Amino acid sequence: MPRRKRRALRRTVTADARARPFRSLGIHNFRQFAAGQVVSAAGTWMMVVAQDWLVLELTGNSATALGTVTALQFTPMLLLTLHGGRLADRYDKRMLLLAANVLSGLLALLLATFVLTGTAGLGEVHVFAFCLGLVNAVEVPTRMAFVGELVPVELLPNASALSAAYFSVARVVGPAAAGLLLTLLGTGWVMVVNAFSYLATVVALRRIRPDELYRTTRAAGRARVTDGLRYVRRRPDLMIPFAMIAGIGLFGLNFQLTLPLLARTVFHTDASSFGLLAAVFAAGSLAAAFLTTARTARPSARLVTVSALVLGALETIVGWAPSYPAALVLLFLTGGACVYFAQAVNHRIQLGSDPLYRGRVLALYTLVLQGSTPLGALVVGYLAETRGVRSAFVVGGLASLGTALAALCLRAGRSGPVPADDGPANRVTSR
Repeated sequence: MPRRKRRALRRTVTADARARPFRSLGIHNFRQFAAGQVVSAAGTWMMVVAQDWLVLELTGNSATALGTVTALQFTPMLLLTLHGGRLADRYDKRMLLLAANVLSGLLALLLATFVLTGTAGLGEVHVFAFCLGLVNAVEVPTRMAFVGELVPVELLPNASALSAAYFSVARVVGPAAAGLLLTLLGTGWVMVVNAFSYLATVVALRRIRPDELYRTTRAAGRARVTDGLRYVRRRPDLMIPFAMIAGIGLFGLNFQLTLPLLARTVFHTDASSFGLLAAVFAAGSLAAAFLTTARTARPSARLVTVSALVLGALETIVGWAPSYPAALVLLFLTGGACVYFAQAVNHRIQLGSDPLYRGRVLALYTLVLQGSTPLGALVVGYLAETRGVRSAFVVGGLASLGTALAALCLRAGRSGPVPADDGPANRVTSR
């Protein structure tokens, strides 16, 4: 096809995508899944706010204690996520998600019982955080890979972007509702609401039609973790995004830790104002997620790098925010940059991976993105404790800028032709 016709076709496809940003919701299975997820995710973000507030109350605003709880929740991701991806490639993803959501709901209800009876201490929070991390080590990569079975491959970028959008909606609604309920009812009842929110996902998964799933051919023999690692290692176009998400995730994406500290120790706000701070950050994330629904193809390496540079610059500036209103504006922009970068990396990795390995590749993505959080949370928590939370934002932003610049240097130093498999390898054999 001549270059001029290719450009005209690309413009037509892009214009259609922009005109129909919710096109994946026309598919029954994805619509059911998204409806359940937005309710469950809102409950999860309510739980995040409630848990952080509980830890700060129990420890007298200790940043180190909050960092420890965060580390305990994400350590299982570091240790077991690759095995979770192997399970996703080997077993029925829908059944795995059903089991994971039931377990998460039971864990949340147990902690809520401790809080409501006045017997909750830091030890109970530690146990809950670690057990939830064990469940998430399987649930997160399975959920990400399951999106690829809900829609045809041409809609995968849109479905992935809408997934980020409904999580961002949950991040707006959840913290805002949590701030209000914390003031009116207390921490325990917020946790009860979260426990029952998992039922929405369970019901949605039960309503999915298995015969309409876009399943991929399973590999012969066992799905081994090492095979997925070898696959990624052979792909330079995947290795650089993985390196970027590792560097930025370690210090630049610890907002779960730094936001409550910024609200409580810098601006000295109450629970409702902290909820507003978290909701504004999530609103920026939502705006960026809707922006990426127009994406129709795999993003370029340049786009991924530029989005990382913008994220690093904004996070650095947040550390110098002179007032609470200024912080609200900057956090809106930072939330948008955060999701835009994460989506660009996700799409570059996911749309460039063979579906036979997608569960393990996305497990590695989850491991790098969230599994590095335990180390980063401990370091950032200590930094915030000794130097102030503003320094944590500045260091995180500078680390993100440095990682993006290093990626630019790596790309500039690469020579030779692009590998033949530098692009989507979509092998769909049945609906």
